[in-house]
Amino acid sequence: MARDNAPIIIKRIGAPPAAGHHGGAWKVAYADFVTAMMAFFLLMWLLNATTEKQRQGLADYFDPTIVNTTSGGGDGVDGGQAQAPAEGQDQAAASADRAQSFEEMARRVQDELTGTGAESMQRVNLLRHVVIRVTDEGLVIELGDIVDEPLFAEDSAEPAPVLRELTAILAMVLGRVRNQVAVAGHVRAYPEMMMENPVWPLSDARAHAVRDLLARGGLAAGRVQRVTAHGDRRPRNANPMDPANDRIEVILLR
Repeated sequence: MARDNAPIIIKRIGAPPAAGHHGGAWKVAYADFVTAMMAFFLLMWLLNATTEKQRQGLADYFDPTIVNTTSGGGDGVDGGQAQAPAEGQDQAAASADRAQSFEEMARRVQDELTGTGAESMQRVNLLRHVVIRVTDEGLVIELGDIVDEPLFAEDSAEPAPVLRELTAILAMVLGRVRNQVAVAGHVRAYPEMMMENPVWPLSDARAHAVRDLLARGGLAAGRVQRVTAHGDRRPRNANPMDPANDRIEVILLR
C-alpha cells in the first residue's frame, strides 16, 4: 500500500495578470489634429471676412522681421493707427513746457503789477484794489471795491477815477504779453422786493466798461476773447449783499 504514501501536489492557478493600460499618445495626436483644423477654419474665415489692408496688418503683426514702433503692433485688424509711446511722451513734455512758460509769464505780470520798489505812494494805494491768483483758466486779476473807495459810481457802470488809473496800468502791463483776455463782471445782491433786479444788466455794463477802458489804455481789441456777466451768482463773501462782492475780473487766459 505504498501508493497511499505518495505526496499530494496541489497546483494553484492564479487569476490571469491584468491587461496593461493602453497608451494615451493617440489622444494627444487627436487633440493636435482638432486644434489644427480649428486654426485652419479660422484662417479661412479671416481670409473671407477681412479686407486686403486688414490682412496686411495681420501679416505685419506676425512677421518677426517687422519692428513694431506703435503700441498696438502695426495697423491692427481694424486698420486703426495706434499712438506711439514716444509721441505721447512728447505731447506730455510739450504740455509741461507750456504750463511752465505760463507760470513764468504770470509771475512777471504779477511782479510788474504789484512791484513797489520805486513806485509812488499813489500807485501803492491803487494796488490795494488788486488781488491776483492763478487758476486752471489763467491768471485772474481781480479789481475790487475797498471801504469808501468804490470802482464805480454807486449802482451804476460809471467808472470812478481810481478804476481809470488802474485799467491804464493794467493795459500797459498786459500789452507786453500775447495771451488772450477775458473780462467778467460781478456785483452784490440786491433786495428781492425791488421791482427790477439790476444785477444782470449792471454786471454786464460794468464788464463792458472795463473792456472799453482797457482798449483806451492800448490793449488791442482783438485780444479780448469774451466779456461775461455773472450777476450776483458768484459772491466772494458769505453775505451776498456785501459790497465787497462788487468786482471785475480781468483774466489772462492760458
